[in-house]
Amino acid sequence: MYLIGNIAIYLGIAISIYGLIANALGIKQKSGKWLESARGAVLSLAFVSSISSFLLLYILGTSQFQFKYVASYTNESLPLAYKLTAFWAGNAGSLLLWAFLLSIYTAMVVFSKEQKNPMMPYVSSILMLNVLFFFTVMALNANPFEMTDKIPADGKGLNPMLQNPGMILHPVTLYMGYVGLAVPFAFGIAALILKRMDSEWIKLTRRWTLLAWLFLTLGNIIGGWWAYLELGWGGYWAWDPVENASFLPWLTVSAFLHSVMIQERKNMLKTWNLSLIILSYILTLFGTFLVRSGILTSVHAFGDSNLGTYFLVFMAFMMLFSLYIVMTRYTLIKKDSSPIEAYFSKESSFLLNNLILVAAAFAVFWGTMYPLISETFTGTKVNVGAPYFDKVMAPILLGLIVLMGICPLIAWQKAVIEKFLKNMLWPLAMGVATAIILFAAGVKGIYAIVGLSATSFMFGTHVLEFARGIGARRKATKENVLKAAFKLTVKNQRRYGGYIVHIGIAVIAVGVISSHAYSSEVLKTLNTGESIKIGEYALQFNSLTEQMKNGNGVVVADVAVFYKGKDIGKIKPEKIFYETWPEPSTEVAIKTNWSQDLYVVLSSWENKDKVTLMVKVNPFVSWIWTGGIIMVIGTAFALAGGGPASSRYQINKGLKTVGR
Repeated sequence: MYLIGNIAIYLGIAISIYGLIANALGIKQKSGKWLESARGAVLSLAFVSSISSFLLLYILGTSQFQFKYVASYTNESLPLAYKLTAFWAGNAGSLLLWAFLLSIYTAMVVFSKEQKNPMMPYVSSILMLNVLFFFTVMALNANPFEMTDKIPADGKGLNPMLQNPGMILHPVTLYMGYVGLAVPFAFGIAALILKRMDSEWIKLTRRWTLLAWLFLTLGNIIGGWWAYLELGWGGYWAWDPVENASFLPWLTVSAFLHSVMIQERKNMLKTWNLSLIILSYILTLFGTFLVRSGILTSVHAFGDSNLGTYFLVFMAFMMLFSLYIVMTRYTLIKKDSSPIEAYFSKESSFLLNNLILVAAAFAVFWGTMYPLISETFTGTKVNVGAPYFDKVMAPILLGLIVLMGICPLIAWQKAVIEKFLKNMLWPLAMGVATAIILFAAGVKGIYAIVGLSATSFMFGTHVLEFARGIGARRKATKENVLKAAFKLTVKNQRRYGGYIVHIGIAVIAVGVISSHAYSSEVLKTLNTGESIKIGEYALQFNSLTEQMKNGNGVVVADVAVFYKGKDIGKIKPEKIFYETWPEPSTEVAIKTNWSQDLYVVLSSWENKDKVTLMVKVNPFVSWIWTGGIIMVIGTAFALAGGGPASSRYQINKGLKTVGR
């Protein structure tokens, strides 16, 4: 297996190089045989990466500790599910996962309906260059099939923080998002190389881009859910450097998904869109560099590693290569672009939306990198914490929410102010009514009230858009409400899928604003029988017990919970002690409902009769996870009505909406 694994890695390098050469010869000589051979290389890469991935899963699942990677991240007592998910617990395995996913994506692209498209040899070359990089790094520095000098009796085990369902899904979804962005990047660069300045590359990659954005969304939401359950600090987002690294491409791709609609409809923003997709791709490499370089402290990082150097060099190379291609084609791009005709139009609102999202990305990037920048120029590392991000990002995201409420109400090309104001009347009334209700209910915090009211306004706009569309269809077809709603959304999946995503964002915004502004916390030491009060809850400490679970020592606090004086059951926060890990793992106990979470952590104990509990009441946190589900549903709905094939694009070139 050692031999097969290493042969697979070196074959990956050899096949990637061969595929690049075959594509180059095929392009230069206009030889179909060479291009067909390059396509065969892509298929071979997918096969080789699959073999090496299944082999790693096998040796992990069967606890073959003669392999250093298996000994470092698993042990005999580890459940099989976590033995397998140790695949991406360390550098070597995660690089192999990346290479595997990228190889599969490349094969899917190359063998799609567009395999005869003139851009395809360039696209496959760019993607194979990425695959070559990952196989090369594994061969030089992070080989998952490296053997140990001496076979240990048992492995070190998996980090307890990774022994959570969230860590089964979170890394994989993020990697699929990262890898997915390489596809539109490759098509964009291929279109530039061929001097094809139309929107075909955007139409060809619409689903790929949306799919990558979907996985990035899932990755960030699941990551927040994992942090909330596993880290024991009571929150879900700490503006940690690695959290920020996955948030950055999400912001820029969100901007791209909006601005490409302007290019498709109005032939505008071509340079901007190319710049956004290049930036998004580069940010995926930047995020991986942060995780693996060890230059910034993070609970999510892989620790100190010289792998960051490889990623830094590759990132710089791809950035310079992209800039060169863009600059040499810049005159053609500008020549074939149209200007924005009116400042008060949907085009302008989309552009403003883009500027806000890019400003948010810059603010996050600056705050993330400032400790390194300050250390480089002053010799002193100045850490930037959550207060900076909260103060800077709050007004930016508030502006984005307001704009999301305004944009659907504005017409394309040139909007009429009177009609816009008339359309805005009901959503605005909903936002004002929300503010009045909150003030009347005695809710404090002017900034939170403004945020919640803006969110209500944005939500009202989208409800109005659905209502207007259904009403117009019913008037034309005499259908009932349900039938009209169904047919309207099915025939306009991209538009209404986007609206569903926006509604999901509104739901998340309610959860984020409320949990930040109105959470409460108590830290108190209790003797047996004593109680702690927080809000309308009372918690009584009953006992502390020790037990064994899956071979690990577990300390459990038995706590009775009362809400408004009524007994609503027990809650049992835990500390788990692993033989192979120096620090215990915190297992949070949570009672949740639609309006708030009771969040209890066993902080410490002196003996069986005296414990210290951290108790928090977090309002509307469950809305964050619900909003994430709504966003996924909306994105999946938009994907189902996704982009057309190139041939279909050519046939329907004159239509504003392809495939309706």
